[in-house]
Amino acid sequence: MGEAKAVGGAVGEAAGTTTGEAMPHRQVLESLSGLLLVLFVAMISSTVVSTALPLIIGSLNGSQTQYTWVVTATLLTATASTPIWGKLADLFNKKTLVQVAIVIFVLGSVASGFAQNAEQLIGARAVQGLGVGGLQALVQVVIAAIIPPRERGRYNGYLGGVMAVATVGGPLLGGLIVDVPWLGWRWCFFVGVPIAAIAFLVLQKTLKLETVRRDDVQVDYAGAALIAAGVSVLLIWVSFVGNSFDWVSWQSAAMVGGGVVLLAIAVWVESRVREPVVPLRIVRTRTASLAILGSLAVGLAMFGGAVFLGQYFQVGRGYTPTEAGLLTIPMMAGVLVASTVAGRMISRSGRIKPYVVTGAVVLVLGFLGLGTIDHDTSLVVVSGAMVLVGVGVGMTMQNLVLIVQNSVPLRDLGSASASVTFFRSLGGTIGVSVLGAVLANRVTADLTTAFGGRGLTGGGEETSALNLAALPPEVQQVVRMVYGDATAHIFVIAAGAALVGLIAALLLKPVTLRNTIDLEQSPKDEPVTDPITR
Repeated sequence: MGEAKAVGGAVGEAAGTTTGEAMPHRQVLESLSGLLLVLFVAMISSTVVSTALPLIIGSLNGSQTQYTWVVTATLLTATASTPIWGKLADLFNKKTLVQVAIVIFVLGSVASGFAQNAEQLIGARAVQGLGVGGLQALVQVVIAAIIPPRERGRYNGYLGGVMAVATVGGPLLGGLIVDVPWLGWRWCFFVGVPIAAIAFLVLQKTLKLETVRRDDVQVDYAGAALIAAGVSVLLIWVSFVGNSFDWVSWQSAAMVGGGVVLLAIAVWVESRVREPVVPLRIVRTRTASLAILGSLAVGLAMFGGAVFLGQYFQVGRGYTPTEAGLLTIPMMAGVLVASTVAGRMISRSGRIKPYVVTGAVVLVLGFLGLGTIDHDTSLVVVSGAMVLVGVGVGMTMQNLVLIVQNSVPLRDLGSASASVTFFRSLGGTIGVSVLGAVLANRVTADLTTAFGGRGLTGGGEETSALNLAALPPEVQQVVRMVYGDATAHIFVIAAGAALVGLIAALLLKPVTLRNTIDLEQSPKDEPVTDPITR
């Protein structure tokens, strides 16, 4: 209890008070300016690449599996580092940590821009993911440290707006960059560097937080490493099973068994260390566990499904990167409107479950709609389904984080926020890897059938199916039809994942958001009781 008070006092000083009360609205907006720019940098790093990725992998003569891993590498390192960033936020100055994450992000972005092959690009994107993981987790932690949960719904509208601008503007910007001859795809990675530098300077000027110092600092690097290793082994298995080796084989047994053993050891470590990266006492509470399950399912559906929309429009439908960016606007508009409106209504009523449940239902319907598309489906139908997906994401993703934040004391805020973000990112990582593997296997099988077992050739040598420019026109047409028709299967799987999120949302207890930064009472060594509507 004394530790919680000490942290609360530090936040109070940071907010310009001595009682741990929230900042005035104007001061919050000043602090948010830098944080929102940081969030924009993290978001645009992936969205600006999304529409350009088919062309990038094609120009590097990469495969569908490598296409998937360019995305998976970033998500995986971001996921693995998120709990560490969250724990560090409980121990060190949050502002300094955000700036460190910005530097790592810039280094990864520059390395990605100079990559000469798909393998180098995957490695550089992994470094970039370390920075992205820090930026995404720390922004949530800092906001939670200065704004009470009840008021946070109001400011979630600003977060949703930034996310929408990044997700709408990113694909358009990426499309324009690759369509302009004197720029080229490498600028999709370089473009975030000056924005990150500006964010660094704005944070230095606007964000004022006191440093909370503790002498007994311990970070569970072993737990984080074991979790990352276990997940990585399983995702690598998913990427290659059925292609490089059979489902029932010694390779499958070794990789699945090894991954499960590593994760089991990770759970054992987390139950023994004093300051675990994923505190089991938080995860075990009903509200937190269901919100985390919902976040994992939503992350799997959203990341796993949306990542392949740009590929569907370009490879499956023949649109340019810029046109593909424009065609994703309906989904991003749904995110913007839903997150803004739902955030304000939640702040007004303090009730959050109805909006999360509604969003989960809409998300399932949206992915079911996308599960019916093929290479010549009307764009009106595709756009309508994307709007539903966007609305579902806007109403669920951020609010599931808010539910967990509302149920823990201030001293656990960093770990709790990072834990739910971790599982959401883990869901996205699994989703991209699994759905990418499903798509790759389906496309490979269909192309093999279409061409009678012969590989694709261009200029006399083996050519990637994504390198359409090197293929004859008649071959391009077959590749487009195969990709356009195969994509629907991954959206059906995404709908199944979203359904799991809906079930978790329905099982949540009705929660009333509190008006204070910290819980009124939070026993130091016991699980926190969920604040339930009386």
